[in-house]
Amino acid sequence: MTEGDVDVDGTEHKVENNTWIVGDDEEVIVIDPARDAEKILEQVGEREVLAVICTHGLPDHVGAAIEVAARDEAVVAMHPKDKPLWRRTWPDTWPDIELEDEGVFAVADVELEVMTTPGVTLGGISLYCEELDAVFTGKTLLADGPGRIGGEYPALADQLSTIGGRLFTLRHSTRVLPAHGEEAVIGDLEPRFDAWLSGSLTRGTAEAEAEAEDEGPLKDGTRAAGIRLNLDRD
Repeated sequence: MTEGDVDVDGTEHKVENNTWIVGDDEEVIVIDPARDAEKILEQVGEREVLAVICTHGLPDHVGAAIEVAARDEAVVAMHPKDKPLWRRTWPDTWPDIELEDEGVFAVADVELEVMTTPGVTLGGISLYCEELDAVFTGKTLLADGPGRIGGEYPALADQLSTIGGRLFTLRHSTRVLPAHGEEAVIGDLEPRFDAWLSGSLTRGTAEAEAEAEDEGPLKDGTRAAGIRLNLDRD
């Protein structure tokens, strides 16, 4: 977990982000590098970074991508539909690899399979590792439910469709490793899906916004940044 600063109307806020490192004693893949490249590379140590994979193009998923990748000349991978978001953080660069559904990255003795899971952003993806019985969900699915941007769901129907149609088809024992907050398992989250479909998420918006006024580090970096996206979903 790392903390980084975001500026909201001239006021800085501390934001908590999970960056996941998958590999062995020789090589790793870094998932969702937040703003603190020094801390991430400290955890990587002398191991070679093969790739940096961003599950979304949002600032708190790509903020340290260039610096982390540059140390070992690793590639940066992201879905092409999130390129406009990437350019808000890195206006002079592009990711090296465009992710596609069912694409595979190998590291150590495991494989990470790309699952397109749009909803939070057009190009949102998750990474499923059968050998580790884990799925890295970025902001698509958190331990407390579907992730949001700025306290809102940009495309909740799409997000629930990908959660139900992709993530909840995985084994119930599969660990959910998100970009914010604690981990969970599919078997604990899947029973709540019907309530989400029936509108429980939007009914709780007022309470969630009240909680957002609390001081201290925030688990959702885009909420802290006050991001409101006007995405073209055609």
